[in-house]
Amino acid sequence: MTLHVRANGSSKKAGLLKFAHKTIPCILGRGGIRSSKFEGDGATPAGCFEILYGFYRADRIRPVSTRIKMYPIKQNHGWCDDPCSPSYNRFITLPTRWRHEKLWRDDHLYDICLVLNHNIHPRKQNRGSAIFFHLKPNDNKRTEGCIAISENQMRKILGRCDGQSKVAICH
Repeated sequence: MTLHVRANGSSKKAGLLKFAHKTIPCILGRGGIRSSKFEGDGATPAGCFEILYGFYRADRIRPVSTRIKMYPIKQNHGWCDDPCSPSYNRFITLPTRWRHEKLWRDDHLYDICLVLNHNIHPRKQNRGSAIFFHLKPNDNKRTEGCIAISENQMRKILGRCDGQSKVAICH
């Protein structure tokens, strides 16, 4: 299954996600959708990306029903977003001296979080890191380059996904 994401036209940070003949609102990066993504621009990258695997907060939510590989997040899990690190745009165990994001968050964004194959295979320095498909922020404002939807919608989508699922993002 391929999920199709595009801007909805009213705002560069508001999008529409289409799957299985349904269209739902989604939140995009503060920089809108860009073909040429670089670290820190806040943009959601254009392209077609495999869903590699996912994370979830087992202490907060019930297990996710999906054929995508899902791993429980632990308090010492992170994602390196430091282009100078040899672990740039990779899952890491904390603590680390490199700039990073904590996956164990207070705000619920990563209670369900899917890793998209943006700049992972192959990986290039400064071309963007931590591009995820995750739960939407409470303020519904924006992400830092990810795609976000409600938990209810995420569960519906995950129930239809498998190890071949992709996210196609276009302008």
